[in-house]
Amino acid sequence: MKLISWNVNGIRACVNKGFSNFFREIDADIFCIQETKCQPEQIQLEFDGYQSYYYSAERKGYSGTAIYTKSEPLSVTYGIGIEEHDKEGRVITLEFEKFYVVTIYTPNAKRELERLAYRQVWEDEIRRYLLKLDSKKPVIMCGDLNVAHEEIDLKNPKSNKGNAGFTDEEREKMTELLKAGFIDTYRYLYPNKENAYTWWSYMGKAREKNVGWRIDYFIISEKIKDKIIEASIYPEVFGSDHCPVGLEIQI
Repeated sequence: MKLISWNVNGIRACVNKGFSNFFREIDADIFCIQETKCQPEQIQLEFDGYQSYYYSAERKGYSGTAIYTKSEPLSVTYGIGIEEHDKEGRVITLEFEKFYVVTIYTPNAKRELERLAYRQVWEDEIRRYLLKLDSKKPVIMCGDLNVAHEEIDLKNPKSNKGNAGFTDEEREKMTELLKAGFIDTYRYLYPNKENAYTWWSYMGKAREKNVGWRIDYFIISEKIKDKIIEASIYPEVFGSDHCPVGLEIQI
């Protein structure tokens, strides 16, 4: 089974930059999207053989997630059942016979860390939510988690220490999640792989120079780590300031 996750930074803009070509070429069984930045009525984007599920933020042009799947899920859940967290369209869960797929677009702590306190609450609630799912069947979670977990996960860790996405608080929450029984699939396969990034600033030719961050992940239940076939990053795919990431797993 092949899964793809991509923060498209506006699905309508990304469609104009080749999204559909990549979608068809990669031929994923499940394709998860973050930061759609649109309401359902603002886009008609369907693909033969796929069902689609969109979850939009109340605020127009902001946040939002979507999932395309070849197999019909047993159930679809939007949000995590907590109103405070469910206004921004950040979580979709599909339940299948043997596993759950969860796509997540984690709130950014912002430049002045104005949302860091909220982010901490969010992280605790998401971890509880994933553990509840995991108690029933294995979880495959993916998305833009807005954190570079370790120094190897960004080009300039020293100068970025304390900045949004690389604060001690955010990194510790990722550590807590992994210690709770989950695996960062890319680091599981490639623990020492350097210069492997999924997001680059639009400033200073950062992508051209590969001055980036790895903030997009596939996180799975530890109990299915032996089912991983491959974890991938697709830096050659343009259309957003993020590139897609992938997971192949036999489950």
